[in-house]
Amino acid sequence: MARRHRDPEGRRIGIGFVLAVAILAGGCTSGSDSGPAVASGTPATDPGAAGRQIATDRGCTACHGDRGQGGIGPAWVGLAGSAVELEDGTTVVADDQYLRRSITEPGAEETAGFTVKMPPPTLSDEEVDEIVAYIRGLRSSR
Repeated sequence: MARRHRDPEGRRIGIGFVLAVAILAGGCTSGSDSGPAVASGTPATDPGAAGRQIATDRGCTACHGDRGQGGIGPAWVGLAGSAVELEDGTTVVADDQYLRRSITEPGAEETAGFTVKMPPPTLSDEEVDEIVAYIRGLRSSR
């Protein structure tokens, strides 16, 4: 026989109802299982966490590495603020403007030494900002 629970007014309710309410209440707290939801404007424990999740979800890490270590695409670790040699032989500083442009217009300034071309992304401005924040936070261990 199914166990019955009582609501605050003493009415009997089934365990199925209790489970359904618990599932629905839990499903409204966050869109993913990557941690607690953070209200907009509230600083997160890890400022780059949202960018890392976006990069993972959108497939960026397949080429740039799951920790930004690089692969068939340039490494992100230690990239922010560094000098980057481009295919045409010029060197630029990887500031926020360069990082944004590299993400939104991947063919505009291609990094020397990489033959695989990055596909044009379909990211919102906010997602690009989050990825730039993630890259900025990846410090070199050197």
